Amino acid sequence: MTETRGVSAATAPLDGVLVADFSRVLAGPLATMTLADLGARVVKVERPGCGDDTRHWGPPFSATGATYFESVNRNKESVELDLADPEGLGLARELALRADVLVENFKPGGLEKLGLGYEALAAENPGLVYASISGFGSTGGRDLPGYDFIVQALGGLMSITGAPDGVPGAGPMKAGVALVDVLTAKDATIGILAALAERDRTGRGRRVEVNLLSSLQGALANQAQAYLGAGVVPGRMGNDHPSIVPYQLLATADAPLAVAAGNDSQFARLCDAIGSPDLAADPRFATNRARVAHRAELVALLEGRLASASAQVWQDKLSSLGVPCGRVAGIGEGLDYAESLGLSPTVEVRDRSGAVVGRQVRHPITWTPPLPPRTQAPPALGADTADVVRWLRT
Repeated sequence: MTETRGVSAATAPLDGVLVADFSRVLAGPLATMTLADLGARVVKVERPGCGDDTRHWGPPFSATGATYFESVNRNKESVELDLADPEGLGLARELALRADVLVENFKPGGLEKLGLGYEALAAENPGLVYASISGFGSTGGRDLPGYDFIVQALGGLMSITGAPDGVPGAGPMKAGVALVDVLTAKDATIGILAALAERDRTGRGRRVEVNLLSSLQGALANQAQAYLGAGVVPGRMGNDHPSIVPYQLLATADAPLAVAAGNDSQFARLCDAIGSPDLAADPRFATNRARVAHRAELVALLEGRLASASAQVWQDKLSSLGVPCGRVAGIGEGLDYAESLGLSPTVEVRDRSGAVVGRQVRHPITWTPPLPPRTQAPPALGADTADVVRWLRT
């Protein structure tokens, strides 16, 4: 049941690992798709008749379904099991007892009520790695619903994202993708892989718990440490960087250009390129600390020079001199750019007959020796129910 993934399962790092996927929406499914991309067999348990919520989240829809669902569910098998029905629950339990990894994002305590909690399963399957994903953890926040948008607000991300007060469009802003869900998925995957490595030594699994709020706060990096270490309360700065100048969008003759002069040498090359080498020696701008203190003056001078040519002209010139910069591109342009660099950003996905049914962003890891991508398209709801049920009953 696992050989038609676009590459022999024997070549994949997680070959032989069985994942019982009791998750839905984004964070959990992205974690399990990552495991599937790495070679694991992932059996996705879905509600009969409706399945994962994101099967219905659209538009947009591709020829085969909701693009939201498709983005995080390739290389999986789908089984419809009614956990409210004793027979369905029994099959779910059998799957969990055979699994190496179980991933779930039920409300904390939800699977325990069904007899599918970690303690109950580990008593019979001591090697099980059991990953639980929630919005706010299993203690004081156990009853709070976990939505990426709400966590971006409550966790502080919106307070540092968006234009500052006093400029057009000022106000808190969410990220343009469900970033907290994505970060949490990656944290869950890291925890699962670490627990599997430990199991290789000890023979025992463990429970891995992640939550959206903690994953967000773990990703606040220098912004959180500015508060904890120096008492600085970061605010919204739009596209400006709190500690580096110029590290922001700068206006050109036709479009904004992202410029990231992260050190004095890069700044000096930027000044030479725009015909103002004297700026690099000006006491107001000679060091990064000075540039931060005189941000507004410097930006006005830089944009005055950059207004003489287009963003593309400046990108070509500055890049050739080693000054990090880039036009603000659309997603399609970004994928085209990655392709031009030889990064092969997408893969064709195929249905069970081998026919190409679409393209997706590939798993971002590149392997040496090469590991061909697994390319089975996301499954139709219940596509594997009969086969998996037959297997579980043997």
